[in-house]
Amino acid sequence: MFRDIQHLSVPEQAEFITRKLIAMKSYTGSQGEVHKVEQIFKWISSFPYFQENPEHVWIQDIKDDPIGRKNVWAMLPGGSDKTVLFHSHIDTVGTEDFGSLQQMAHDPDSLEEFFKGFPGDYRVRQEAGSGEWLFGRGSLDMQSGAAIHLVNLLQLSGEDRDGHMLFLFNPDEESEHAGMLGALHELARLKQEMNLDYVAAINNDFIAPMYDGDRTKYIYTGAAGKVLPCFYIYGREAHVGDVLTSIDPTRIGAELNRRINQNIDLAEDLEGEYVLPPACLHFKDDKKDYNVQTAISAHLYFNYFVFEQTAQDVLEKLRKISIEAVYEISRESTKKYRDFRIKHGFPPSDWNFQMDVCTFSELESSLRAQGIDVESKLNEVVKKYKGKDKREAAFALAEALQQLDPEKTPRVLMFFAPPFLPHNYLSDKNEHGADIIKKLEKHLQATTEREGEEFVTKRFFPYLADGSFLSLHESEEAIEMLKRNIPRMQDLYPVPVHLIRELNIPSINIGVYGRDGHKWTERVYKPYTFGILPGLIKDFAKDLVK
Repeated sequence: MFRDIQHLSVPEQAEFITRKLIAMKSYTGSQGEVHKVEQIFKWISSFPYFQENPEHVWIQDIKDDPIGRKNVWAMLPGGSDKTVLFHSHIDTVGTEDFGSLQQMAHDPDSLEEFFKGFPGDYRVRQEAGSGEWLFGRGSLDMQSGAAIHLVNLLQLSGEDRDGHMLFLFNPDEESEHAGMLGALHELARLKQEMNLDYVAAINNDFIAPMYDGDRTKYIYTGAAGKVLPCFYIYGREAHVGDVLTSIDPTRIGAELNRRINQNIDLAEDLEGEYVLPPACLHFKDDKKDYNVQTAISAHLYFNYFVFEQTAQDVLEKLRKISIEAVYEISRESTKKYRDFRIKHGFPPSDWNFQMDVCTFSELESSLRAQGIDVESKLNEVVKKYKGKDKREAAFALAEALQQLDPEKTPRVLMFFAPPFLPHNYLSDKNEHGADIIKKLEKHLQATTEREGEEFVTKRFFPYLADGSFLSLHESEEAIEMLKRNIPRMQDLYPVPVHLIRELNIPSINIGVYGRDGHKWTERVYKPYTFGILPGLIKDFAKDLVK
């Protein structure tokens, strides 16, 4: 790699490496992630500094990863213990959205030619014709980000450094963050063995215009968190000829979805921040074949961003909504059956349409109090679902718990499933946070004066990013509640909370810029991303360790 780029300018180096990374498929959960990390290791090893110091670049195997994924690390020692972590992910989503153009998905030049005549979107057509945009899967999210860090690694390796510069390229950001979760252990090891003082982490996950005509580059000094609230709805089945006696879980699920999905009243009200409402990611009943029996159970879960709220806050809000929903449906069902019975002259009946609403931990505690062997059943489910989808495993655990209820009470059982991402943010109320923000604003102002760029600093990166795992603002009480209500969290998703608290690394996102991340029209804007961003990140990082 070094021979290919040594005579190129920084923008040319960044584009060259981005194209190389785009060309290599690294879909989340595929062997491509492993191959790309190994290739990046070879590239870094070709840089002159690492030719002389090969021990300063290494591969870390991610423990217990089902496909053997790895992280690649590179260290540039400096004059003090102060350390900046540069991190980026190398995985991408798949290319099914490209449809008949799937064979072009990793070929920026072919895509550019296609989009020059694309009739579907005038903006895409115009930008393809400008020559200032690079297309392709991962161009924006975030092969260009990894390329920027690689270019800065090369640049910094030839300069004096007041502190350590530590680089991480990791897999699996798009799914369950296995790369960063594994990296926490390596960060802790390095801190202990080398006495590192982690000043800050710099991610460069993508940013984009918020609206038409928006030229602002948004810089984020923290990251939104995420929980995945789940509803296992257990009803009462019936033949369709007796449907009005059923408690239909799909009806209850539909009402919960209506009340929660895209409900902007559930989005936190944070002035100046981009906050999205919950989004339904999964809704299905338990029926596997056609028959004329109503469903017995249904599964439902939501993506739910958290900024200042905790998982406890989310749970209580959704519990209130659930209680109101089942009460309303119970009342309607009682009335419908009564009206139907009267219409046909049937005698009074004692059908009960009430439902329980409780959390996983509440039902588990209730069953244990009755002397029921919960542990053996949950162990059995964990063993059966080892290596399978963690959401399916969580619902299987919820179903197993419900089946242990001797009364088979119809209920909405609430819990959380993986992944859980902590929220974090940089506070200007303490000296360290204030110093970082002051230095950041200084470099943004200098870039504005030199390049004419417009920047706005916000507290929370509003999407999902690995930086969420670098520090933790949740209280011990909130974390304990979460542990109790992610079914068998220690088996399904063992987040090393103690390491996150010990590391406590402020996470700052200074992102590559473009449009349409996760879309087939994904593209990165070259003049800013390749021409301005590398210098901005490098100068800020050097200032952080002074």
